[in-house]
Amino acid sequence: MANQVEPKLIKPLYDELQKERFVTLATVDHETGGPNVSAISWVLAKDESSIFFAVDNRSRILENILKNNKVVINLIANESTYSIQGDAHIKEERLQDVPLKLALVEVTIKEVRDVMFYGSKIVTEVLYDKTYDKKAADKLDKQVMDAMKKA
Repeated sequence: MANQVEPKLIKPLYDELQKERFVTLATVDHETGGPNVSAISWVLAKDESSIFFAVDNRSRILENILKNNKVVINLIANESTYSIQGDAHIKEERLQDVPLKLALVEVTIKEVRDVMFYGSKIVTEVLYDKTYDKKAADKLDKQVMDAMKKA
């Protein structure tokens, strides 16, 4: 049985990407040409066809995107695992109203593929906890998500 492929986000995925959450991002490494996988959490579906994410402007992710803009976001949601493939570009080199120097990246979605292996479903999604000052983390997370929503 072939996995389902869509040209844009389905509603449950769009809804899941309206808040900070754990995803992995695959890029092509600018030095080796091989795969590079990073975990990120400041991610937001702007609409069904585009996703924003924010990363430190010194991040290797940005160098990789400048050399090769093909990316894959891996999202665990809706009882499955999804590969969201698209073209990325740096929308803003410095995200406004955020104390850290973060870049805003926009991914134009080309394909959303359910990649969960046959006959299974996700029963527990990934949870994480911030290991630094909870109040400061919550404040920063809100600033970043609000700034991405305004962009």
